[in-house]
Amino acid sequence: MPRTLTALAAILLLSACGGESPATDARTGGPAAASTDTPAAEQTETQRLNAWLDAEYEEYLQFSPMTLTQLGRKDQNNKLDDFSIAAADQQLAWRRASMAEMQETFDYAALTPTGQISYDMWAYQLERAEADADWRYHGYIFEQMGGAQSWLPNFIINFHRVETEDDMLAYIERITEMGRAINQMLDITKTSAEKGIRPPAFAYEGALEQARKVVSGDPFGGEGASALWDDVNAELAKLVDTETITTERADELRDLARAALVGPFKAAYDDLILWLETDMANTGPEDGVWKLPDGEAFYNYRLASNTTTDLTADQVHQIGHEEVARLRGEMLAIKDEVGFEGSLADFFVLIRDSKDDPRFYYPDTDEGRQAYIDDATAAIENINTQLPNYFGILPKADLVVRRVEPFRERDGAAQHYFPGTPDGSRPGIYYAHLSDMTAMPKNQLEVIAYHEGNPGHHMQISIAQELTGVPQFRTQSFVTAYVEGWALYTELLAKEIPGTYQDPISDFGRLTTEMWRAVRLVVDTGIHSKQWTRQEAIDYFAANTPEPLESIEAEIERYITWPGQATSYKIGMIKILELRERAKTELGEAFDIRAFHDTVLGGGGVPLAILERQVDDWIASVKADMPAETTDTEAE
Repeated sequence: MPRTLTALAAILLLSACGGESPATDARTGGPAAASTDTPAAEQTETQRLNAWLDAEYEEYLQFSPMTLTQLGRKDQNNKLDDFSIAAADQQLAWRRASMAEMQETFDYAALTPTGQISYDMWAYQLERAEADADWRYHGYIFEQMGGAQSWLPNFIINFHRVETEDDMLAYIERITEMGRAINQMLDITKTSAEKGIRPPAFAYEGALEQARKVVSGDPFGGEGASALWDDVNAELAKLVDTETITTERADELRDLARAALVGPFKAAYDDLILWLETDMANTGPEDGVWKLPDGEAFYNYRLASNTTTDLTADQVHQIGHEEVARLRGEMLAIKDEVGFEGSLADFFVLIRDSKDDPRFYYPDTDEGRQAYIDDATAAIENINTQLPNYFGILPKADLVVRRVEPFRERDGAAQHYFPGTPDGSRPGIYYAHLSDMTAMPKNQLEVIAYHEGNPGHHMQISIAQELTGVPQFRTQSFVTAYVEGWALYTELLAKEIPGTYQDPISDFGRLTTEMWRAVRLVVDTGIHSKQWTRQEAIDYFAANTPEPLESIEAEIERYITWPGQATSYKIGMIKILELRERAKTELGEAFDIRAFHDTVLGGGGVPLAILERQVDDWIASVKADMPAETTDTEAE
């Protein structure tokens, strides 16, 4: 799959270095970015590298108009990315040339520790791009979870900012561009199919249902209006209300948008729908990627990519079993605490099947959906009041909780987070699938709000985007094991913060979501390495969590179509907890939770090995500042 596609899919679904440079950033305590006003001859090697990396990253951004929009910029906002294999080759060649220039231009030994990490991160991104290039045809582009058929319209609706007539004209051009983009990705999908690489039928069925919804209703025909048409009209109404354009001009632009939608856009979706309908008959069993050509090697690549470790599938599988056993023990303790006399399996059944019990579920009504959004917002607002006690760096960006748009909403699908813009012009969004409230256990609302919002994804990604002490590319680094590991870590961290998980059932919900992630280690490797069937994975999940069956099925189908991704959460969390315990042990009373968190968050998303290096450097710097007698006492 082309690198731009995988990177944007991660963004849309959706990751303090000590410094020795002369200046320090007042907010992070880390090194300040090199000033462009400093004469080149007077810059340190790290300052020269920072300036060079910023220039290189700006050049690289020009390959991706969609990333520019994601960053809140309007240059190239009439275009979408080029998703062709030729474009992927061009970008890879650019990265290779950039890496060669960096090696020739900079003295690694003369860089500060922070500068060395920036150097290594630029090299790491090339390594990832090289690895991705070997597996371009193994990815499932059109599938039920985050397929291009739904995230492309979602990108236009949620990320393209319309404030002027030119912005609206660019929006309309992008509608036409979507036809080209869908066709490019369909070409890749057809080549994959020729190589024997297809997802199971359920992935096609989900993609087909979503694609049909995108082109249903006005202006395509059928009842109601399509989501894109609704958005077109909302944007035009806003421009008229602000007197940016006249009503007559709005009508002209509406006609242009209609022509773009029913023209190249609709034609591409018709071709996609026909392909999915026709090729459905060629899909095989609901198996993992072991069935694909070079499937074992592909899965090993996916594990390494998502965990940023060299852990084998067998090792990840075993870690999962150990974590499941530990968490079952904690669940049993809560079951006993609330006085439930049956088995843990019986307790699961009570929570899973009590659909009409207001202790466990919201009503499956519009009022219940609004109550979910209101309560999730309240949970985030409550924990926000305590965050200064645990973090020195806090995000500036706003956060909102919203329901997923109808054209991509799925019963039981996982909640997710979309980042805001670095300049704050668009808030971060925590999205919830609320079409079926019986798939949304009430006792998990709080923990998921912390994971997706604060102090989880919103906090981590917003802080990264707002950093000024590192090259810009590091503020946009979404390393899955780091990003998801942090969010899962904060679910447990929230238990240490006053005012959270006030009753045992809510804490049981926290354990349930951590258990998901432990189960994922077992079932993801089971499906893709040990050749488990879909039903075996569902049965294991159901035996170890109280999740509704609808959610379990959606989760297992996610793991089948996103091999390895689900392992990143627990592996990342385990590493962060390991580093925290190491810091506590080595620093004793000098350990400061705020400084630890700022160290983890203050350098952007990084592979776990680099995160470990950052924490070890911080530990060493704290020790260096400790009084001699303290160090001597610890040594004894």
